[in-house]
Amino acid sequence: MSTWTLAYDSFEPEQEGLREALTATGNGYFCSRGTCEWADASDLHYPGTYLHGGFNRATTMMAGRPVVNEDFVNLPNWLVMKLRIEGGPPFALDAVEVLSYRHELDIRACVVSRIIRFRDGDGRETTLEGRRFVSMATPHVAAMEWTITAENWSGRAEITSGLDGRVTNWGVARYRELEGQHLEPIDSRPVDEDSISLLVRTNQSRIEVCQAARTRVYRVGNEVKVARATHQENGYIHQALTLDLKEKTPLRVEKMVAFYTSRDKAISEPRVNAETTVRRLGTFELALEAHTLAWSHLWDTCDVQIPNDDRVQMLLRFHASHILQTCSTHTMDLDAGVPARGLNGEAYRGHIFWDELYIYPYLNFRLPEITRGLLMYRYRRLDEARELAREAGYRGAMYPWQSGSDGSEETQVVHLNPKSGSWDPDLSHHQRHVSAAIFYNIWTYYDASGDIEFLADYGAEMLLEIARFWASIAHFNADRGRYEIHGVMGPDEYHEMLHGSDEHGVRNNAYTNIMVAWIVEIARQVLDILPEDRRAALREMLNLTDDEIQVWTDMSYKMFVPFHGDGVITQFEGYETLEELDWDGYRAKYGNIQRLDRILKAEGDTPDRFKLAKQADTLMLWYLFPEADLEKLFGRLGYPYESAMRDRNINYYYPRTSHGSTLSLIVHADIEREQDPTASWDMFMRALESDVGDIQGGTTKEGIHMGVMAGTLDLIQRGYLGTEIRDGVLCFDPQLTDRLDGLKLRMRFRGTPLDLHLKDGALTVTPRHGGAPTLTVRVRNQEAEVHAGRSQSFRI
Repeated sequence: MSTWTLAYDSFEPEQEGLREALTATGNGYFCSRGTCEWADASDLHYPGTYLHGGFNRATTMMAGRPVVNEDFVNLPNWLVMKLRIEGGPPFALDAVEVLSYRHELDIRACVVSRIIRFRDGDGRETTLEGRRFVSMATPHVAAMEWTITAENWSGRAEITSGLDGRVTNWGVARYRELEGQHLEPIDSRPVDEDSISLLVRTNQSRIEVCQAARTRVYRVGNEVKVARATHQENGYIHQALTLDLKEKTPLRVEKMVAFYTSRDKAISEPRVNAETTVRRLGTFELALEAHTLAWSHLWDTCDVQIPNDDRVQMLLRFHASHILQTCSTHTMDLDAGVPARGLNGEAYRGHIFWDELYIYPYLNFRLPEITRGLLMYRYRRLDEARELAREAGYRGAMYPWQSGSDGSEETQVVHLNPKSGSWDPDLSHHQRHVSAAIFYNIWTYYDASGDIEFLADYGAEMLLEIARFWASIAHFNADRGRYEIHGVMGPDEYHEMLHGSDEHGVRNNAYTNIMVAWIVEIARQVLDILPEDRRAALREMLNLTDDEIQVWTDMSYKMFVPFHGDGVITQFEGYETLEELDWDGYRAKYGNIQRLDRILKAEGDTPDRFKLAKQADTLMLWYLFPEADLEKLFGRLGYPYESAMRDRNINYYYPRTSHGSTLSLIVHADIEREQDPTASWDMFMRALESDVGDIQGGTTKEGIHMGVMAGTLDLIQRGYLGTEIRDGVLCFDPQLTDRLDGLKLRMRFRGTPLDLHLKDGALTVTPRHGGAPTLTVRVRNQEAEVHAGRSQSFRI
């Protein structure tokens, strides 16, 4: 098999939505689903184009009350290309006899193609070959090419090349009861003989979007002049091109597209720039050449090579391509966060959650400038996070569980349960741990990049305000002599409150409390790292007093952590009193029980009643921190830590976890890599196959899962290669070296690029020129100074 190709050799209608999401093409500015060009939105197909930051609010009346939701807007469909033969109906797969079919994503160049050979009702056999891409070289450009070959006939055909702004948000079935009309038409017009443009605007956020398209026809490399007719409707425009086809002589149609919005910088206005750009564009081949070159430069930095397993190799590259389609160098200056479901679907409404926690590590060690730009999304919404904290009665900055355009809390008030068909209250905004994840992301970016300018100018302010928030939500329990945190939800997501209590959230989620103990200690260190003048300025600006810092110090020693049994950390206070679930019974009854919350609620029950988890919660601690750091953390808090604690907690929580989120597979694969390498690899493979195999039963067609895709890449890097930074030294502790024999990857550590090669029981590290002249590297218990341009091998 090719390790650079994802391909399908037959058309399967029930799989088309999934394949459209998987074969999406994007460039970090915008992205379009891999939908066939001739298809309109239906239960079978869903054309979708999405822009970073392209949000709009809409109001739906539900049960007599207005419900406001902010959505990731499906923007005008630039793919529109339809084929008619001899005046017949538009080509559609269900209206012809398909003789052969191939739908393919070239992962290396991020080009999606289809080759279809078909026979129509009159016996005419035709081959239609389409290719398209969203340019990584030029962020405002996309290109499409059709090659039409009349195999056993000659005659006339018509191509319709259009731009359709009549689209709505319709891609997620459970959202269809909510208002999905987000675009209002402004204007459409011919630009010149072979070009058209369409201008629309989002009806609340007032983002203007213009697309301009130029369509030309070529035979044997020469442009062919064809008859054209332009048709316009409100929010729609197309050109109809009349073609003369000759038997066995291919005719090629190029559609070059420019895409601008009112959010763009350095433009006059969207229509002027879109129309100017489309006039200046060269041919499809020239644009493809530049696009392919841009991708080759990305792969030089971002490829992870595993030569002894073609399936693993292909899927890792496939995952990397989706990360880079969403988070590229074109994203850095866009004021963009990371949508949990990428840019190729409407699930989660395009909102930004805590999934960054799984995504940034891969970028930090390769393209840290992208992480820096994405973290600025959080910095620009710091004031909104402060306001959210103030409204809830806290201090500092409390970031929302779901963030969109302006950083306000976008979590729905109610949520549709597709199992029961009912709308249930949504309490997930109590997942305050998103602020802990943002703190972790900022600190680990700084640790990997050494970017003291970012820390001083932006990062420290966020870190200090997040620490201040946690100090304000915590309270001191004099009876215990410990600080406690009530009214939150952990990463588990299933427990919205302690069963039998009317108090929203749970008390003393262990993951949250331990993270907070770490946060307040790091916040104190940040003050020591900052240049003296910046430290003084920040303290004065934030009115950060010695007394407040002393509270942080006290919290770093006195956060409460619940335990039960023989050294098992209690997920939250009272968890140990909950009932055990009949896991075998539910598996026998329902088969897939990943979403136990929906199953239980549809039965009139509640997951709050049981000892269960959607995904890793307490066990996240061993995923985020090296064991030596946890031992230090627990010691500081005055709790005993022994080497068996990790395994004891894994053995307790794993059988009580439904893995309703694929992120859970990443965590468990990581933390079990030493205890049970076989189980770890099995979970890694499940995570690796999760989107391409749609293991969650239909969710991937609504948008890929960015966290699990990046998480598989990070498992190779931080998990199995054992990469960590300790006291400023880059350290490695390779695991599963038999499966990863031959592994090659590139990293960048604090400005120094380096090559890594794991082969025959040795890890070879080669710093490249362009960074520090020497780099200290530690592999297990071996430490050495490695010089730029010279390789150093470490036996494992």
